[in-house]
Amino acid sequence: MFMMRGGSPEAQGGFPPDVISEGFEDMRKNLLVRSIAAVSGVAMLAALGACGNNEPASGSSNAAGKSASSAEKISGEFQGAGASSQQSAVEAWIASYQAQNPDAKISYNPSGSGAGVSTFLTGATAWAGSDASLSDDEVQQSSKVCASGTAFDVPVYISPIAIVFNLKGVSGKDKHLNLDGETIAKIFDGKITKWNDDAIKQQNPKVDLPDTAITVVHRSDKSGTTKNFLSYVKDVAPDNWSYDLSENWPNEVGQGAKGTDGVINTVSQADGTIGYADASKAGDLGTVAVKVGEKYVPYSAEAAAKVVDASPLDDTAKGDNRVVVKLDHATKADGAYPVVLVSYDVVCPTYKDANTAKFVKSWLTYVISEDGQQVAADNAGSAPMSDTLRAKVTKSIDAIETK
Repeated sequence: MFMMRGGSPEAQGGFPPDVISEGFEDMRKNLLVRSIAAVSGVAMLAALGACGNNEPASGSSNAAGKSASSAEKISGEFQGAGASSQQSAVEAWIASYQAQNPDAKISYNPSGSGAGVSTFLTGATAWAGSDASLSDDEVQQSSKVCASGTAFDVPVYISPIAIVFNLKGVSGKDKHLNLDGETIAKIFDGKITKWNDDAIKQQNPKVDLPDTAITVVHRSDKSGTTKNFLSYVKDVAPDNWSYDLSENWPNEVGQGAKGTDGVINTVSQADGTIGYADASKAGDLGTVAVKVGEKYVPYSAEAAAKVVDASPLDDTAKGDNRVVVKLDHATKADGAYPVVLVSYDVVCPTYKDANTAKFVKSWLTYVISEDGQQVAADNAGSAPMSDTLRAKVTKSIDAIETK
C-alpha cells in the first residue's frame, strides 16, 4: 500500500490508520504462515526422500548401533562342574563365549552329575551340569548356597544315549544291532549272557553272531546318564527290571567305569562288551537300533528331539523356576529314539556375588540361544532345543537377579 506525500491518509484518499495497521498485521501473519508451510514442506520432502531410499533417520541408526554395542561384557573367573555327557558341548560353548568375552575365564570339570551337584551345593562353583533333575532334598540344601531362594534346573543339552558295543566281526562305525527293550533289560541284568542268544539272533537274522560272552560296562560313579538310561529300561520293560530308579548302578552285573570316557574306553578295549554313553562319544563302536513300535530306530539328534518335543514338563518338580522334562520313553512315535538324556544346568536365582550372577545369566542366555544350541549340535551331535522349550527356559533365566 502506498501513501501520497504531503498529507494525511484521509486527505489523500487513503485508508484510515486503524485499517492500515490491521492490514500490516494480516500481512505479517500471512507471511509467517507461508514461511512455516514452506519449511514444513521442505522437511516433508526430505523425509519422503529418506523413506524412498529405505534409509533410517540418522538418529534411529545411532540408537540401534548403541543398543547393539551396549551389551555388558563379562569378566572374571568362573567354574562349573558336573555331567560328563555335556563335556564336548561345554568345551565348544566356552570357546565361543570367551571369544565374545575375552576377559572371562571359564573352566568346567566333567566330574559327573552327582559330583557336580554336590560341589555346587558347597558353593565352590557358579553352576552345575546334571543329567538328572534336582531331588527335593537338593533343592532344600541349595538355600544355604543361594543368596535367597533355592536353586533351579533348566535343560541346556538334549542328546541320545547310545547303547554301544564291541563285538569282533560285527561292530564298527555306523553298524547296528537291533534290540527291543526287553532284550536290553535282560542283557544289563545278566539274564542274557551270550551274543548268540536266541533273543538277539531273532532280531538280527542276517548277522552272524559269535558265541562270545557278554560283558556289561556301566558307570561306577553317581550318574544322571545312568538314571536316564535305566528310566528307559524301567518304562519299556517293567517286568524285566525291578530295581528302584537311581543315579547309581543297581546290581552286581558287569564292570564299572568312571565317567563317559571311562565307559567308552572300557568298551573299546575288550571284545564282547556293551555299555551306554552320551552318543557324542560313540566313535567307531557299534550301536543298538532300539525297537519303537514295529521298527528299529538308530540314534540320531533328530530322533531324540522327537521324544523331547512330545514329552510334557514334570509338574511334580518342587521349587520356583524349574523346567524339568518328563520323558515319554514308551513312545510309539514314528522315527523317535527313546533312549534320551536331557541334561540340565543348576543355578541360583540370586548370588552373593553380583558378578557371578551376571555371568550365570549371560552364560545361560548364550547356551540356550539358537547360536549356542547350534554350536553344541556341531561339536557334540546334540539336538537343538525347540523354540517352545526355549521360551520356557528363558522365563526362568530372566528370574536371575544381577544387582
